Amino acid sequence: MSFPNLIDGRAIAEQIHAETAQRVEALKARGIQPSLLFVRVGEDPASKVYVGMKEKTSARLGIVSETRVLPEATTQAELLLLLEQANADSRIHGILVQAPLPKHIDERVVYASVAPGKDVDGFHPINVGKLMLGDSTGFLPCTPAGVHELLIRSGVKTDGAEVVVLGRGNIVGKPMASILIQKSRHANATVTVCHSASRHVKEHCLRADIIVAALGSAKFVTADMVKPGAVVVDVGVNRVSDPSAKGGSRLVGDVDFDAVQPIAGRITPNPGGVGPMTIAMLLQNTVRAAEMATR
Repeated sequence: MSFPNLIDGRAIAEQIHAETAQRVEALKARGIQPSLLFVRVGEDPASKVYVGMKEKTSARLGIVSETRVLPEATTQAELLLLLEQANADSRIHGILVQAPLPKHIDERVVYASVAPGKDVDGFHPINVGKLMLGDSTGFLPCTPAGVHELLIRSGVKTDGAEVVVLGRGNIVGKPMASILIQKSRHANATVTVCHSASRHVKEHCLRADIIVAALGSAKFVTADMVKPGAVVVDVGVNRVSDPSAKGGSRLVGDVDFDAVQPIAGRITPNPGGVGPMTIAMLLQNTVRAAEMATR
């Protein structure tokens, strides 16, 4: 897939990986081995794939990773004990608890139990609070941080831009809005967050210079919702029926790419847009955690 207005997430992720690998080498020269712990509960197929991709990229950049796989029936107390031990282990610099967790485990309690300095996913309430306050000493959630880097490295101007974020989730929508609204370089945007109770969503989108679609609705953003020349970032991952595809289904984003691409000024593909950036930001956060822990 090659279009002149495409924002190539894979290429930009490789730029960040090269920078991260240099920082890993600098740490190793000081006798420090950056390390990352993945915790997965149960055998969710998508989680197994995601963790496997993160492990593979970690190894390529020289970051040591370990995955602890716990049975589906693991209690919340058992998981919290594991995290307590990992928090206390100075050899571990970053901790990621892979979502989704079994329904009997409260994700909010789990994320709040990871030490803020090892919370490379950026979900601990302290890191969330630092984001809201514009305190750069915290860790940003990986997917919205990745979207931000895509915009920066693609030369997209956010200062004074009208941005519409579709979706108000804790993982992408809320932090994305918080990043772009900050009084800082590469932010300073006017941000509107649309969600399931929003009215006149099409009208909001048509006003936008930048649309970030993160609501989990297949091909929600159509051509008649996009102002000519607008930047469109597709975060969504949705499985739809497709009898012609292997297994009878395929993954699509929140944007009707074929219809919107000719109208957009810049647009991310899906796949190959935001996904690679999420991993890049996770590993960048891990190296930063190692640097902070060993100052």
